[in-house]
Amino acid sequence: MSAGAVANMSPARAWILAARPATLPAAAVPVIVGAAAAVSDGAAFRPFVFLATLACALLIQVGTNFANDYSDFHRGADREGRLGPLRVTQSGLITQSAIQRGIIVAFALAVLLGAVLVWIGGLPVALIGIASIISGLAYTGGPYPLGYHGLGDLFVFVFFGLIAVTGTAYLQAGEWTLFPFLLSIPIGLIVTNILVINNLRDLPTDVAAGKRTLATRIGDRATRAQYAILIAVAYLIPVAVALTDPGRRVLLIILISAPFASSLVRKVLRGTSGRDLNPLLKKTGQLLLIFGVLLSAGALFGRST
Repeated sequence: MSAGAVANMSPARAWILAARPATLPAAAVPVIVGAAAAVSDGAAFRPFVFLATLACALLIQVGTNFANDYSDFHRGADREGRLGPLRVTQSGLITQSAIQRGIIVAFALAVLLGAVLVWIGGLPVALIGIASIISGLAYTGGPYPLGYHGLGDLFVFVFFGLIAVTGTAYLQAGEWTLFPFLLSIPIGLIVTNILVINNLRDLPTDVAAGKRTLATRIGDRATRAQYAILIAVAYLIPVAVALTDPGRRVLLIILISAPFASSLVRKVLRGTSGRDLNPLLKKTGQLLLIFGVLLSAGALFGRST
């Protein structure tokens, strides 16, 4: 983005940029899949609970994005010459005090809405909410930032996959069952690959800033292999469920998206690097959305036998 465009950017657009809209499917898709899995298991769909869960997940994601923008700037990970999208704190589009207020507002709204979900789901939901907010703040902030110690991939897989999908299903059904857990794994793996591409792109600048992501620890080649492996396992799990349970055969609908996923894997393995990875980051988010919709449809139109 040119200096002139940055200087002329409106405050509203700056806040939208800070919220990182391209990352929001990572919060929305697990909620959609979790609700579909619960209904597939026989639960009655609860629209209000679904919408409240979705809104809460989006607010936590936005608050985390604000916190990352602020913390990465202070730790030196966001600096001139970075290859990723413009960051509002580093560029001066939003003041440090303003982004701090944004963090407080986003998480406060999540807590208020989450209180309704806690009233519905009880202690397990309270624990999930507390852990999600603490982890969102600790991802790049606090005394031991997870993203700076190679734990970002695990954090994303657990919170955006296992916890988000199964927690949503629990709020819909009032019980924990195996099927949502099985669907949470591929969702978590694909969401993690959004981070994998991000860290692969930023590998040189992260090394310079002392940001010890998993990518900086295992290197360029292994990170590319990681992306391919996560995609492969994400498809293998629902296919295995479909082939072992005739009532779940509709899950094979996810294979419609396999050519798109394969094209992304080929580009990553061929050595795409630097700013050329930005389109792949966006397309991995698109894959998550497509895969999640197909997986939800397969769950809704299939029943275990």
